Amino acid sequence: MKTDSFKLRHIGPSEKDLGNMLNTIKVDSMDQLIYETVPDDILLKNPLNLASAMSEQEYSAHMQKLSAKNKVFKTYIGLGYHEACLPAVIQRNILENPGWYTAYTPYQAEIAQGRLEALLNYQTMICDLTGMELANASLLDESTAAAEAMTMLFAVRSRAQKKNEVNKFFVSEEILPQTLSLLKTRAIPLGIELVIGDHQHFDFSTDFYGAIVQYPGKSGQVYDYADFVQKAHQSEIKVAVAADILSLVMLKSPGSFDADVVVGTTQRFGIPLGYGGPHAGFFATREAFKRNIPGRIIGVTQDLNGNRALRMALQTREQHIKRDKATSNICTAQVLLAVMAGMYGVYHGPEGLTYIASKVNATVNTLAKSLENLGFEQLNATYFDTIRIKADANVVRKAAETLEVNFFYPDANTVSISLNEATTIEDVNAIIKIFAQVTNSKTIDKIEQIEDINSIDQNLKRNTEFLTNEVFNAYHSETELMRYIKKLERKDLSLNHSMIPLGSCTMKLNAASEMLPLSDPQWGNIHPFAPINQAIGYQEVLNKLEDQLTEITGFAATSLQPNSGAQGEFAGLMVIRAYHESRGDHHRNICLIPSSAHGTNPASAVMAGMKVIVTKATEEGNIDVEDLREKALKHKDNLAALMVTYPSTHGVYESAIKEITKIIHDNGGQVYMDGANMNAQVGLTNPGAIGADVCHLNLHKTFAIPHGGGGPGVGPICVAKQLAPFLPGNPIISTGGDQAITAISAAPWGSALACLISYGYITMLGAGGLKQATEYAILNANYIKERLDGHYSVLYVGEKGRAAHEMIIDCRPFKANGIEVTDIAKRLMDYGFHAPTVSFPVAGTMMIEPTESESKSELDRFCDAMISIRQEIAEITTDNTNNVMKNAPHTLAMLTDDNWDFPYSREQAAYPLSYIAENKFWPSVRRVDDAYGDRNLICTCTPIEEYMEAEA
Repeated sequence: MKTDSFKLRHIGPSEKDLGNMLNTIKVDSMDQLIYETVPDDILLKNPLNLASAMSEQEYSAHMQKLSAKNKVFKTYIGLGYHEACLPAVIQRNILENPGWYTAYTPYQAEIAQGRLEALLNYQTMICDLTGMELANASLLDESTAAAEAMTMLFAVRSRAQKKNEVNKFFVSEEILPQTLSLLKTRAIPLGIELVIGDHQHFDFSTDFYGAIVQYPGKSGQVYDYADFVQKAHQSEIKVAVAADILSLVMLKSPGSFDADVVVGTTQRFGIPLGYGGPHAGFFATREAFKRNIPGRIIGVTQDLNGNRALRMALQTREQHIKRDKATSNICTAQVLLAVMAGMYGVYHGPEGLTYIASKVNATVNTLAKSLENLGFEQLNATYFDTIRIKADANVVRKAAETLEVNFFYPDANTVSISLNEATTIEDVNAIIKIFAQVTNSKTIDKIEQIEDINSIDQNLKRNTEFLTNEVFNAYHSETELMRYIKKLERKDLSLNHSMIPLGSCTMKLNAASEMLPLSDPQWGNIHPFAPINQAIGYQEVLNKLEDQLTEITGFAATSLQPNSGAQGEFAGLMVIRAYHESRGDHHRNICLIPSSAHGTNPASAVMAGMKVIVTKATEEGNIDVEDLREKALKHKDNLAALMVTYPSTHGVYESAIKEITKIIHDNGGQVYMDGANMNAQVGLTNPGAIGADVCHLNLHKTFAIPHGGGGPGVGPICVAKQLAPFLPGNPIISTGGDQAITAISAAPWGSALACLISYGYITMLGAGGLKQATEYAILNANYIKERLDGHYSVLYVGEKGRAAHEMIIDCRPFKANGIEVTDIAKRLMDYGFHAPTVSFPVAGTMMIEPTESESKSELDRFCDAMISIRQEIAEITTDNTNNVMKNAPHTLAMLTDDNWDFPYSREQAAYPLSYIAENKFWPSVRRVDDAYGDRNLICTCTPIEEYMEAEA
């Protein structure tokens, strides 16, 4: 065994298992399997042109060398990003813990109660600080959240406003520049007219449906918006407030002055800057908008025994159900970062947060006073953490950068300074020294201590309590928090326990060697708007990753900016839109989408201003080529794009794919390939080879960024030559093409810190390892298919009877036994497994994807579990509802109760196969009642008993 070969550590089956597996699926070699699976006309003729694979040790040294090229200055740029102090107990027990970072989105609530509780804490914290009734479980960043607020308020316009086509949205000129850019991106295709101006002189015309203001403003000035909101409401204008989360500890909550939506980022609650992300954006609103709020909401419900349980609420808003009727395409949240930020709130509690916020404010006041004593004019009347100094920006910048300090320079005569939690008295003296040099002061008074003063007007001060719930007042020692985090972790099934075989979601190994750089402050403490020459290490990694992804996809250029797969979809379509418009084809707005597509596809198309036309599927699950041809011809004058997933959502390499892409091109459209199934392409074929023009890649699937319980995600887009000029830009740091569309995400390179993981994955596997990973993904899927043959029917296969890297098993026949697909999902928990993808893309089915990083022994355990469940189903009849399937999952409380009112043994309930006793995972609640939770929507930590009493 070559111990320095990363691919041998990443790929699950051993060389000695290979022959046995090939024999099981009845092929002589891996080459034969690939020949029988992938159409020959799209196979790559040459290997990928990538550097030789590094060993883990070589990669570690390589990353240390690159990190040394980053210059970590003391940075006071602000603009929504601030250095934060990550408590070591959270870093070690969450960020660096696979029990947290390898979990999947909590669709299976019974085995995700720990994560759900952590997210409920987060929602409660957001509601308390914003003063709003309802918060979601995080969005992608502050700017995305602001754009979602704009579109949600557009969707909830009054009937009269819709009838009168009221479409103006006011944007305060104090909004963050990256947010303004993203608002423009989202407004244009929806026909929303942005009006940017001074909120103090807004005329409150009824031509407006909504407005957004920044609190504090980008300048640092804190405005009193109470009168603005009142006047806006009198004109039926709804108001969103983009708020700094730490300032809300000291400032009046937006809810107290009647805001309709509050958005922002929780980055400064212990999350590294990471050159722009990932960070958890927040979104809070009124309960009246609960059916329109984007993203996910965690709610309280009860299980079969009436005990408190948690689950994702109001899932009818999910895009897979609403599709082109969805008001948002948000699919990925930032769960891992939201969990960390929520734990930051738990660890510090209201008193700790008050101390931190007060110290930040007192520190900036002390600095302002000192600079005024030096003769400088401070321009902000009321501020929380940011002051503006009137000075020659060029002179100050030269002096500051010499001393390794970054300020923000909004114009030639202004220096903006944003202090943060990490700012010390030594830092304050260093700043004073810079300004003393500018004035040639020979002697300055050294500050000995921070003065206990604040700069917030009395009418703007917070006078309401927050974080009063017990969870925020019980875990303030490291011992207590460590145990609380561990208690929650034990309630969650993650990849560190067993395989998570989710079709389309690719839950592969997230190698520790890929993750380690995320804890290095040389990568974590770089501000996204720092000068490029301070981030040379980052630039080398990001440029190399772009080149690697461009080569892997067979395209011409890549943008890393989209920070989720759904954002990548939207970005790709907006680039196609810009391409058509550059050619004068403004009328091209028809997007063809197969009926089997991911629900985010039609939602993204509508967001991009396109009209969705659905194309049919054949009985074999493939795209109906003749129906596609007919619709492409019918709409050829207005055809903008086709969105296609390859291999198909049904787990098949469609042999007609090149014919399909040619039809679109012949009729003037571009082809967008959804990269959800790229794990079955890398090294064997690519989007360029099949004739696509743009694709997004889920770096949190194919390229090993961990799911983190539902995010972070990264969704870069790779494009053909004609689309490269339109790749997205940023208003502060130059990115994208020479005809760049406006921003897709807040930061120039999106979630740059997470991109280090994918860089490591590609760099350590190399061309040969990447190709083998794809081959073993196909091998593992077909091995499961053969082992389950005769027990379950596979719904769709390729022309030679093979699956791709995933397959759909049909569970609908079991209705004859009274068993639904959900029952199988819940019973798998008793066997120690997370369920495959349930009822997508076909209701009543399961989509199984094992990934290449699962060993043969783990595949066998899963297959043994599925076969055992099939035997259990065979013994059940429709008149027997008290059975092992309907009662699943079985909890420890059930097994240890004195009463056992079930017609099967405790052993069958908990230990149906012998391997389970060695490593039993206990679901912490019985099957949850979704309907009860939606009828009684509770999305904060308030005890459920209070709601039960109120209902009674």
